[in-house]
Amino acid sequence: MSILTLDHVCKTYQSQKAVDDVSFSVPRACIYGMLGPNGAGKTTTIRMITGITHPDSGDVFINGNRTNDTIPQEIGYMPEERGLYKKMPVWDHLMYLAQLKGLDESTARKELKEWIERLEMKSWYTKKVEELSKGMTQKAQFIATVIHKPEILILDEPFSGLDPISTNMIKDEITRLKNEGTTIIFSTHRMEQVEEICERMVLINKGRNVLDGNVEEIRKAHRQHLFELVTEDELPRSFPSQFNEVSRNGRKVQFKPDTTTHASDLLKYFLDQNLHVNSFQEIFPSINDIFIQTVENSNRS
Repeated sequence: MSILTLDHVCKTYQSQKAVDDVSFSVPRACIYGMLGPNGAGKTTTIRMITGITHPDSGDVFINGNRTNDTIPQEIGYMPEERGLYKKMPVWDHLMYLAQLKGLDESTARKELKEWIERLEMKSWYTKKVEELSKGMTQKAQFIATVIHKPEILILDEPFSGLDPISTNMIKDEITRLKNEGTTIIFSTHRMEQVEEICERMVLINKGRNVLDGNVEEIRKAHRQHLFELVTEDELPRSFPSQFNEVSRNGRKVQFKPDTTTHASDLLKYFLDQNLHVNSFQEIFPSINDIFIQTVENSNRS
């Protein structure tokens, strides 16, 4: 059963349709990517999911319940533009936000202590928010978003400003929360992050969803019959013409064979030539390539 469903949702600001008949469903305990170019309608869509604004038509459902006119308590939302009070000490601020989310003081204190230790903020929690680095501010915002244990976690560019170690730390926490049953909606411009952590995705362009589904299945559906060989040996000067060599770099070569040539034909030929094959694989297009192609096709239609 899907935990979140958008059913033909529309939103217009003056004469501009920000969201135009968007429909998609997010499975429970899934990391779900929400992608789109600038101005595509992602932020407006998120605002309707969180109840910050309401759709002009269509419906938003959480756990099967229509939420168009309410602010769902099941959601934790970390926007790209952070909203912490700069003059407050980190501990006081996070305690205040935790209690706004419905935690009693004792529970909030216990949860906050665990999160500060988990995200290695012990030397920072007594400082004012304005004294924090961008990365530490990001960690504090993450804690504020997850401390009440929401069923749905919406993260907008959650790794912005984080160094590689802190990025991996937050990635590990996202994975842990997902494994514990939290549904994560992950909005980003970094396509490689979608490939790395998202199971499913939706691509929104000009207010419409133009592509959605399982990430790996989407990549396979856009396959280009491209294969790569890596060998220990010097490569032959040329290969049979039907192999259609695309590029070579050292002992790595890529082919885009004609439709009558199968992967098994390629591999058999290499082995018959006594090449020591380190790897032979089909190369699927990246989500970044699919993103660009799909948006360009959508803009032309």
